[in-house]
Amino acid sequence: MATFQIQGGKKLSGEITPQGAKNEALQILCAVLLTDEEITISNIPDIRDVNKLIDILEDLGVKIRKKGPGEYTFQSDDINLNYLFSPEFRERGGALRGSIMIVGPLLARFGKGYIPKPGGDKIGRRRLDTHFLGFQKLGAKFVYEEGSDFYGVETDGGLKGAYMLLDEASVTGTANIVMAAVLAEGVTTIYNAACEPYLQQLCKMLVRMGAKIEGIGSNLLKITGVEKLGGCEHRCLPDMIEVGSWIGLAAMTKSELTIKDAQYDELGVIPEVFKKLGIKLERRGDDIYIPAQDIYEIETFIDGSIMTIADAPWPGFTPDLLSIVLVIATQAKGSVLIHQKMFESRLFFVDKLIDMGAQIILCDPHRATVIGLERKYPLRSTTMTSPDIRAGISLLIAALSAEGTSTIHNIEQIDRGYERIDERLRKIGAEIVRLN
Repeated sequence: MATFQIQGGKKLSGEITPQGAKNEALQILCAVLLTDEEITISNIPDIRDVNKLIDILEDLGVKIRKKGPGEYTFQSDDINLNYLFSPEFRERGGALRGSIMIVGPLLARFGKGYIPKPGGDKIGRRRLDTHFLGFQKLGAKFVYEEGSDFYGVETDGGLKGAYMLLDEASVTGTANIVMAAVLAEGVTTIYNAACEPYLQQLCKMLVRMGAKIEGIGSNLLKITGVEKLGGCEHRCLPDMIEVGSWIGLAAMTKSELTIKDAQYDELGVIPEVFKKLGIKLERRGDDIYIPAQDIYEIETFIDGSIMTIADAPWPGFTPDLLSIVLVIATQAKGSVLIHQKMFESRLFFVDKLIDMGAQIILCDPHRATVIGLERKYPLRSTTMTSPDIRAGISLLIAALSAEGTSTIHNIEQIDRGYERIDERLRKIGAEIVRLN
């Protein structure tokens, strides 16, 4: 188990470029299974979760060639479906939640797809019903091995287009169903579809491969199935969660930072939410400039009541940044209620911030009230353990702002989502060391 040792309380400065989007890459990589032609993908982040998925694809028989940093070609013209029943797949697939998205493409192209119960962050229940209910609507049969946590879907006569109203606007569920529907016979209509930029990116890539998809960017998708898809080239967006993380880092450490190539137009309400916390930021083309700020003050609602920041399906605020917002608020002037609606265990890392001196009331598994300290009482350094990706980066930001030396264990969780984060932080002045 690796550890970060951080000397906090230092101002940072310079430029930092966000990596390719993790959540987009996991969807896009699964889509290469839909064709036997070559696909080139660039700006793929070099992180644990993405690399695990690439390994699974290679074990399935996908021919993979690395062309340069973050750029690969994939060709799925000799897939070994027997691998799905191997002990290696049960172990590797079960360790990565994103592996669930290989099921839709395999079902569409080969008539069957299987997956062990996926792992990932321990942030509460993350059910898979939306995926399999959608497959069943398309005519697939659900297969489940009792007591084995091994799921599957099969079809004898091929998939048929259907109308479906998703029970929740699941991003991975929508992606999986879309990838199955593009090769189904007839028209599929998906209502209450997720419409995040990463899902839009997937749909645009599929269209370049020959798919027929209408309504991209909305929650109503109409997909007319085609017989075959071809190759294409695709580039992943910058990771919006990293963009938000660097905004939070600048605010907490009173640093002047420029976030390069942030693709501002794809960030939705993210910049406005940080502005509600009193953080000044300026758009410069596709870059974001954050000046050094000694004090930032949380807004109130127009009637004077306490600000509430909550997550919601796109175009609402992404749940992956609520942990960052919570940490930022600890040193702001004013108070805020953080409402994490989607995951009931994601706020349980606040005890570590309380140990550092933060004033936080955990109201219940979904809500926390943060009373900003206005920097009058800086956070204290401490030793802590990263419970998941987003809590991990939030604790790292807290440690970089705290006086003294902090230690963060289980940083493999952070490595799952952030590429060479210690190297990149050192380039802007952070004192951070990785210890094995």
